[in-house]
Amino acid sequence: MRNAKGILLFAATSAALTAQPGPGPHGPHGRMMGTLPNEMTSEANPLTPAKIDLGRMLFYDPRLSKDGTVSCNSCHALDNYGADGTPVSTGHQGLKGTRNSPTVYNAAGHILQFWDGRAASVEEQAKGPVLNPVEMAMPSPEAAEARLRAIPGYVRLFQQAFPDSPEPVTFDNMAKAIGAFERRLVTPSRWDRFLSGDRRAITDQEFSGHHEFMHAGCAQCHNGPYVGGGSLQKAGKVKPWPVSADLGRMGVTKAETDRMVFKVPSLRNAAKTAPYFHDGSAADLSEAIRMMGIHQLGITLDPAQVRAIRTWLGSLTGDIPKDYVRPPQLP
Repeated sequence: MRNAKGILLFAATSAALTAQPGPGPHGPHGRMMGTLPNEMTSEANPLTPAKIDLGRMLFYDPRLSKDGTVSCNSCHALDNYGADGTPVSTGHQGLKGTRNSPTVYNAAGHILQFWDGRAASVEEQAKGPVLNPVEMAMPSPEAAEARLRAIPGYVRLFQQAFPDSPEPVTFDNMAKAIGAFERRLVTPSRWDRFLSGDRRAITDQEFSGHHEFMHAGCAQCHNGPYVGGGSLQKAGKVKPWPVSADLGRMGVTKAETDRMVFKVPSLRNAAKTAPYFHDGSAADLSEAIRMMGIHQLGITLDPAQVRAIRTWLGSLTGDIPKDYVRPPQLP
């Protein structure tokens, strides 16, 4: 049962949750917090059962890689909150990438895709790993199409998913199907129930952690329904990041002002998706929180504050939609 102090704190936060933060250096922020949608829709890629079913198969199919050993799920394991638990992923012939593989859960709602924001949508993002020589290493879109057209079951499934396409089996349609599947990878949590009015959905300790999160200024960047994913920020905004070899968004825009600028990650399921940051350099969530305070906010969070924030982040852990992500039988 809540004590009087707890009730007053909940009431105070209800106003804070609807506050409008100011614009950031790479675009305006939305509401401070909000509940997750049931799906992340796209007018450019309407969701249909046939398209989603096809996308699920393609997500799990290693035949989209050159040597037939790497699938989307290899680096974004859906039974492990969409991450692989390593600093950088292993791809084609054991090659290592240079950035941490972020979770695909809830990602379709983000402002951009990839750490450097080089893809505007999950459909565009889905094409990248297939052609990346370090990841799935297919030599060209045409090679991927040829691989798919050689599988009669896929030809039928593409025809069902894209009945108006004169040639259904295309690289673009492959990406649309994967994107459609990812647009329902949503993990609502106890935090969503709290925001919807269930005051008992989170504990007093979790609520206190949210207070610390807000008071420290974390919500300047980690806001909105995804608690992040809505802006790009410089890593080392206040104090330089320990390692600055990765140019970040500057590699895309060539603008010096974008050096070390990365997409702000969502904190949804953060307690389950270690290691952290674009370089996977923080193995522990408490260490990541501490580093954010120092490098992004210019403050030193004491151990009690770090514990409190970490406790609240636990309320953002949702349930994996096991039936939706169950590995399918491949054609």
